[in-house]
Amino acid sequence: MFNKRILPRFLTLLLIGTTKVSWSAPVAPDKLVAQVQQAAQQELKRHAELSNWSEPQFEVEVVRNTRPIGPCNAAPRVEAADVRSPARMRFVAICPDAGGWRYDFVTRAKISARVVVAANDLSSGKTVSAEDVLLERHDITGTPDAFSDLAAVQELATRRTIRAGDVIRANMLVAPTLVKRGEPVRIVAKRDQIEVSMGGEALDTGARGATIRVKNASGVTIRARVTELGQVEPVD
Repeated sequence: MFNKRILPRFLTLLLIGTTKVSWSAPVAPDKLVAQVQQAAQQELKRHAELSNWSEPQFEVEVVRNTRPIGPCNAAPRVEAADVRSPARMRFVAICPDAGGWRYDFVTRAKISARVVVAANDLSSGKTVSAEDVLLERHDITGTPDAFSDLAAVQELATRRTIRAGDVIRANMLVAPTLVKRGEPVRIVAKRDQIEVSMGGEALDTGARGATIRVKNASGVTIRARVTELGQVEPVD
């Protein structure tokens, strides 16, 4: 027979051995915010690589969710929800428990990098040369289309006047016009080691790489690709 004094202790041990004890651990808000901030930093680095930003630097602010954060048995994970605009991105923190919670977080970023700026005043229609540009560190949070490669802007033409010190953006430049309608052009056809050229007249205006109509010396209209200033090649 069981001793009456040890029976309660035996039952307690038996219950502990057969019952699964579980509880939900509280989630530290600061730790979750740090996870979101780390995820934002990773996305910004990805944006920087895709955009070829030179020496990028980021400052990330996480807009705290006002809803209370519930407990979670496992470590929450953070997933990107909308990262199209690096200056303002949205992330979701997820508790992986069955029926776990989801919280939205918004991040705001301040981004700087070494970008192309005008070294002097550039008039509208000017073809950019190496002497016209330099690299400087600027806040590009609102100008994600800034250039970080000096060579990328050279030989492009300005669409409007650009002042010295202005950050040069993609919408400020255009491929320069190399052939104008009504002007004479040189038609050059190359195949293997053979090159044949003849005169012609441009029937359209075009920049490098543009396909235009050209009337050759025989009066026949052909399609040609602009290759150089006043020069085209027939399009097969």
